[in-house]
Amino acid sequence: MTVPAILLILVFNYIPVLGNIVAFQDYDPYLSDNGFVAMLQSPWVGFEQFDRVFADSEFWHAVQNTFVLFFLQLVLFFPIPILLALLINSVLRPRVRAMAQAIMYLPHFFSWVLVVTVFQQIFGGAGVIAQTLADHGHTGFDLMTDPESFKYLVTLQSVWKDAGWGIIVFLAALSSVSNDLYEAAAMDGANRWRRMWHITLPALRPVIALLLVLRVGDALTVGFEQLLLQRQAVGPDASEVLDTYVWWNGIRNQDFSYAAAAGLIKGIVGLTLVLVANKVAHLMGEQGVYKK
Repeated sequence: MTVPAILLILVFNYIPVLGNIVAFQDYDPYLSDNGFVAMLQSPWVGFEQFDRVFADSEFWHAVQNTFVLFFLQLVLFFPIPILLALLINSVLRPRVRAMAQAIMYLPHFFSWVLVVTVFQQIFGGAGVIAQTLADHGHTGFDLMTDPESFKYLVTLQSVWKDAGWGIIVFLAALSSVSNDLYEAAAMDGANRWRRMWHITLPALRPVIALLLVLRVGDALTVGFEQLLLQRQAVGPDASEVLDTYVWWNGIRNQDFSYAAAAGLIKGIVGLTLVLVANKVAHLMGEQGVYKK
């Protein structure tokens, strides 16, 4: 039963890793009609592409934007699924709880095109807020084209789209907590906040540590499609991150070896962040992604 999943991961995740070879070449796809043959025929240039990447100021600007968005999403986005899970778990009526879960889950299944369109209709220059302000004598509101507030805008979009889906893991962890613990604590005089602090949050701590390690490892991936859709509206200075930088140089400019080098750097840094974050989790007494 696991063979289809293994084949899927092998074909779409592991075999493409071989393509990183072009980061050490001056890859020319027009040397052959077969991309693999063209890769074998392309000349080797060693670390020349990496030297170009590190010398490019636009690359470092993309790195800066990437980490700014990551820290914003870590601070403003990561705690929200936890709070929502605690809120839903406190709802006693099953029908109300199911309805709340369905409403929060629904945006996850929207495409980023639809999400950006919804925000455009609300926060754009012709959106609901702008029209309401215009009716009261105010003009010039257009949050969708403001580079200064763009990082907060994309964080808000991510919260609306994916926060509801993120609570599934936390609700699963909460479902494993025995009600006997809550009843015993209540009999000992613990109020709702005490029960949450001493029972609920410790039950969530291993899951929080695991997801935090994975989130840190995914720090350099902050939403390719979401940012690419809004690149033209706010400009590359505000929206350029590593993923869009790799796409722009590799696909649009057809500088495949250069883009592969930048992507490989991103992968190595991401792996390093996972290992460091997992080590920190071990020092805090948690298992993290893998055991010691």
